[in-house]
Amino acid sequence: MNTPFVPTRSSLPDVAFDAAAAARPLDWVGMSHIALPLRIAGADGAVIQVPASVDVAVNLRDANARGIHMSRMYLHLQNAFASESVTPAGLRRVLQSLIEGQGGISSAARLVLRYEQLLLRPALASANAGWKRYPVEIDARLVDGHLQLGLRFAVEYSSTCPASAALSRQLNAERFVADFAAAHPLSTAVVGEWLASERGLAATPHAQRSRADVRVELRPAFDELPLTALIDALEAALATPVQTAVKREDEQAFARLNAENLMFCEDAARRVAAALSADPRIERFDAEVAHFESLHAHDAVARVTGHGARE
Repeated sequence: MNTPFVPTRSSLPDVAFDAAAAARPLDWVGMSHIALPLRIAGADGAVIQVPASVDVAVNLRDANARGIHMSRMYLHLQNAFASESVTPAGLRRVLQSLIEGQGGISSAARLVLRYEQLLLRPALASANAGWKRYPVEIDARLVDGHLQLGLRFAVEYSSTCPASAALSRQLNAERFVADFAAAHPLSTAVVGEWLASERGLAATPHAQRSRADVRVELRPAFDELPLTALIDALEAALATPVQTAVKREDEQAFARLNAENLMFCEDAARRVAAALSADPRIERFDAEVAHFESLHAHDAVARVTGHGARE
């Protein structure tokens, strides 16, 4: 009776050790869109687990090496964030271990983590609250022992056009003059009643949902990723972030905020830049604001770059 051949790991062919054709070093080699759970800080500071899409790569500095140890890198990554939340120090450890796992053919590693951050936001006037989600991307690189951290996120807000507001005020004023041209004298009660009626609103300015897409390069001297703090700073600067739970009193408060914060895309970009340039955790930033026009069939956009504050 013949015993069936059972291959062992050592007997399986491994063409990765063959000579590389057109030998040369490669900037990055790895995998993209790996499904992975991440542990991140939640709204109340507690650690929560979220699904993420992850890219991972190392450089191939050995020109003659056929390829990297890809399965080794994948298996290591599956357990990398199982027991700790994502922090700059934790990212450095994972990146260093990815380099060491390549057996000397790599000197740099890169991770790109994409997930959605949920934050609980209070209503403007009522006692309610609701959850908002913010798309997040962390780009972490370890090159020759130096950690580089990039953080990308987006904030949605409302923008009311200043030009449209001025034109609307003119129409409102013209109607007031037309309705009260022969009325003498006028009382505050009569004017107040007229303003509260349909006749008191001849036109309304156009407003639209808008978005600020931000990428910052962080200085490596901080223990935690300042995501929530940066989101809070931008929403405070823009003053009209989109809402979650809304009762009538919240909607009225939102209308007041829009009237107090009329802005073109240029105004919004400057507000974003002012908030980011005041933050000492930021090395540099790149921001784009887009107003998804309700008047036009195209969007109004503005882009600004700059540096954070120096301590």
